[in-house]
Amino acid sequence: MSSTASQPARTHVQTGPEATAWAERLRVANINPRTGLATDYLNHFNEAVMLLEMVPDMPECAEDFLTWTPLSYAEHFTASNFKARDLAIEAYEKADPNLRAQFDHLTDTMTSILTAVGSAMREVEKDTTRVRLAEQAALWVKPLIAACGGIINGGAEADVDTIMSN
Repeated sequence: MSSTASQPARTHVQTGPEATAWAERLRVANINPRTGLATDYLNHFNEAVMLLEMVPDMPECAEDFLTWTPLSYAEHFTASNFKARDLAIEAYEKADPNLRAQFDHLTDTMTSILTAVGSAMREVEKDTTRVRLAEQAALWVKPLIAACGGIINGGAEADVDTIMSN
């Protein structure tokens, strides 16, 4: 079997002036032209982590965390003031399906962690328990945010299996 036969078709890859113009539009909009993803989406998760990290010093911040609502990539940009939000959504939809699957797996995992912690915080009455939940959730989510950043920035492939096993 030839090396090209073993490679998946990559219909999303374009060449020529149109591809160059598309890449420039993405770059100007602060969307990575190689991946089609924008780091702005990570602000959604960073906000939740910031609130969680405040809980140990100010337990009443747990209430602020409980107002955090999960948003998909498209929902985040639709609700944001990101000036190129429609372009960000379009680029995400055109991104390499394998790359997007890795990215979505990590963001889905973060969303699951954060919503489970929110549910647990609603059930408990002691601030000490909320503090422990907040600390643990932040420890779980921060490396996932970093891994998503690696995917967005097109750096070395994030080792999702290693991250998820820790």
